[in-house]
Amino acid sequence: MIRRSTALVGITLAALALTPNAWADNKAAAIDEMEGYLEFVDYGGGVIFAEQIPKEEWSKMMVIDARDPGQFAKGHIPGAVNMDWRQVLAKRNTIPKNKPVLIYCNSGSLSAQAGFALRVAGWDNVRILQGGMEEWKAKGGFDAAAKATSAAKH
Repeated sequence: MIRRSTALVGITLAALALTPNAWADNKAAAIDEMEGYLEFVDYGGGVIFAEQIPKEEWSKMMVIDARDPGQFAKGHIPGAVNMDWRQVLAKRNTIPKNKPVLIYCNSGSLSAQAGFALRVAGWDNVRILQGGMEEWKAKGGFDAAAKATSAAKH
């Protein structure tokens, strides 16, 4: 029994001794992935403006509202799924890779972080709504593209 306990303690200590190295390796791999992404990504990092999305395209996308449930309940883009920005990686299995994904928050800053995390994790179909919910509303919501086009035809 003492021999078994000694062996178990030895294995536990060896595992604990290796843990910092494994953590350092994982951290280095994550940094390498982010560095590769930043070298590859176009200026703007997957940002899209509301006026760049034709009204008929909205129904073809998964739209993620990255704000907290309270903000979502006060108003959101119709059809959006509420997924707090801190939870996108934990819920990544519910996010498709085979169709456009648009993520937004109030102003675009938190959704940019969530979008960056998803893009580094392999979702190259994710776009961040520039200016978030506030700018989307100010530009005309689903009609932003039509309003921008008609304004340009003067």
